[in-house]
Amino acid sequence: MFVIGGAEDKAGRRELLQRFVRLAGPNPRIALVPTASTLGDEVVELYDALFRRLGAGDVVALRPQNRAEAQDRVLAKELDDIDAVFMTGGNQLKLASVCVGTAFGRGIVDVHARGGVVGGTSAGASIVSEHMVAFGTGGPTPRQRMSQLARGLGLLPEVVVDQHFRERDRYGRLISLIAQSPSLLGVGIDEDTAAIVIGNVLEVAGRGAITIVDAERAITSAPTARGSRPILVSGAVVHTLPAGARFDLDTRALLDYAEPMPPAELAEIAATETGMRRLARRIAREDAGPVRRKTSSRGPDDEASTDQS
Repeated sequence: MFVIGGAEDKAGRRELLQRFVRLAGPNPRIALVPTASTLGDEVVELYDALFRRLGAGDVVALRPQNRAEAQDRVLAKELDDIDAVFMTGGNQLKLASVCVGTAFGRGIVDVHARGGVVGGTSAGASIVSEHMVAFGTGGPTPRQRMSQLARGLGLLPEVVVDQHFRERDRYGRLISLIAQSPSLLGVGIDEDTAAIVIGNVLEVAGRGAITIVDAERAITSAPTARGSRPILVSGAVVHTLPAGARFDLDTRALLDYAEPMPPAELAEIAATETGMRRLARRIAREDAGPVRRKTSSRGPDDEASTDQS
């Protein structure tokens, strides 16, 4: 799975979108699902152009607008030869209400089951979890009734994903959700940041961080808090993971962290490698030149001296 917290870079280095296409395989066929968006053809044209420029062999827009369309088996069959599914941002409750539990939704799950990449950004990130954030308010303090859960596609069991995490101050609402359902693992993803999940391992990529909240052993007042009062949460474990961190979703523990090189250093290394390759080719050409014997006054027993032209 490839889950982006929203507002991914589309005009600069496009690091996350490049990696999504690369993970999908050579010349992948990508299904673009813009059901959550209200932008219509504009969002389709944007991602179609981006994915093709980044190496996609084909981009197919599949946009069910209601459950009747999502139950259409002809539409769902379009997913049979798809290598990757990318769900755009927008209204995640609309995306879930249209797709979850339908033939089309099951088709997306089947893409993942056969080894395809399934992901999305913003609303398209929320829906991959078993229990998804339907809507809610921001704020740093966890309060009762800050948000509400809905059913997602279930590709990340026992996990709830929240997006635009730091930028929209959603720390409080994620804590409140996990306090109310401590068996769930809270995953808050910053903008232009991705959780890449292979098996049970989550890897962080992008320019922000992922905040993981584990309240399995926490003490909480969530069952008794009234109205919109603050919730007591004591003993929750919080992990803040930048790019390069790898986290085990089963054991709920950090695996390792390898700090990625800054882009300027990577560019410098690439330039150095390019220069060294050019030098090696020039030396090879010189070594392959004709050998010319020098005239010498030495006797027949002396070694012949050579000079390369």
